[in-house]
Amino acid sequence: MTVRVAAVDLGASSGRVMIGEVGPDTLRLRAAARFPNDPLRLPDGLHWNLPGLYAAALAGLREAAAAGPLSAIGIDTWAVDYGLMVQGRLLGLPFHYRDEQRNRVGPESVHARLSHAELYPRNGLQYLPFNTLYQLAADPWAAHAERLLLVPDLLTYWLTGRQVAERTNASTTGLLDVTTGRWDTDLAARLGLPDGLFPELVDPGTRIGELLPHVREQVGTSAPVVAVGSHDTASAVVGVPIQTDDAAYLSLGTWGLVGLELDAPVLTEAARAANFTNEGGVDGKVRFLSNVMGTWVLSETLRSWHRAGEIGSPEDELPGLLAAAAAVDTPVPVIDVQDPRFSPPGDMSVRIAAWCAEHGVAPPEGKAALVRCLLESLAVAYADALGTAAELSGRSVGVLHVVGGGARNHLLCQLIADRAGVPVLAGPVEATALGNVLVQARAAGAVGPELSELRALVARTDPPVGFQPRTR
Repeated sequence: MTVRVAAVDLGASSGRVMIGEVGPDTLRLRAAARFPNDPLRLPDGLHWNLPGLYAAALAGLREAAAAGPLSAIGIDTWAVDYGLMVQGRLLGLPFHYRDEQRNRVGPESVHARLSHAELYPRNGLQYLPFNTLYQLAADPWAAHAERLLLVPDLLTYWLTGRQVAERTNASTTGLLDVTTGRWDTDLAARLGLPDGLFPELVDPGTRIGELLPHVREQVGTSAPVVAVGSHDTASAVVGVPIQTDDAAYLSLGTWGLVGLELDAPVLTEAARAANFTNEGGVDGKVRFLSNVMGTWVLSETLRSWHRAGEIGSPEDELPGLLAAAAAVDTPVPVIDVQDPRFSPPGDMSVRIAAWCAEHGVAPPEGKAALVRCLLESLAVAYADALGTAAELSGRSVGVLHVVGGGARNHLLCQLIADRAGVPVLAGPVEATALGNVLVQARAAGAVGPELSELRALVARTDPPVGFQPRTR
């Protein structure tokens, strides 16, 4: 049996609706729609244009339904951000996790009550200033809300009328007990959050509900919404073609998520000090990983050059810049891409020059050298995170799978192999959408029940590109 499903896959910089055809020996994806995801700077801060994304997703679902019958719809997005609800209505546009003001205020408020050392055994999360519990502490409307819905759950509510929380994304809030997988109501109370704020939890593969009548009419399908790994990294990890027990993964897009799939969390003080996180995965797995700067810093550099009129379209210019960077044969500095200065939007060239001046190193000269500097720096950061993951978990790593948009960047993949000293297998690029459609197909009985079976199907139908480490 082959099923046909639609994946609504929203990343931090772009969105897509993908049609998936899945069966025992079939796994095909094609795009019904692709669209940008541009934040909105409003007087009170940085927001997501969620109504615009919802409208684009509906248009994409309409295209998908017009191409043939759908069995189900699944939604995944980025993590941590949310909407607050009162009587079924949204209280304002959700804030963007890069909003600087909230990221300053929230952690201070929470840590005045509980330190990160006290939080880590409860939620297992690395410290990130935009984790949901910190955002809520900086949100004056949180005390007045009836319900919190993370972004994929909010979109699901608009489609179906049901308010639920998919468990993998809920695990990123800091308010889910890392050992029980349930909401930590005691922690919520200590933070002054209202009773009933958090909805019923559901697992990937759960049939959430039918489309509302007006939605069915608009998109032209009666396919139900099925829960997937609604945190995009959870879906991406399903789509990693892991074939060995010594494999690690790097889900590489706006962020670089470097980690291992484990059966139980690692809650040691060493793991906390290293800022590693334990997030929920599909089938109760633990995604033990570190959030590292992703290709955002390169993309933002190209956007700055484009805005200044120094280059044409970033998409058109990138291949040539990567070729020029590969040809750079003089040393370039390795900068700390985790420095907070590189997180907000802005001119990265200026920030890189400032970092180099502060650290007494010569800045890269010219665009090719600057791109090579960024790629070498990212590769070092990923190799360091990989080594730390192995040490903290007691697992040996013999191969690194790179999935997501960054898998297209073959120069970066080679540099990662060189720096990490292990083979890199690059692909699939659309791992998140693949993981999304595979979980839907499994719920329909079209593919085998084990994660290993899903991954073997990925490996057969979308074999990765290999990069062997070179002697430096």
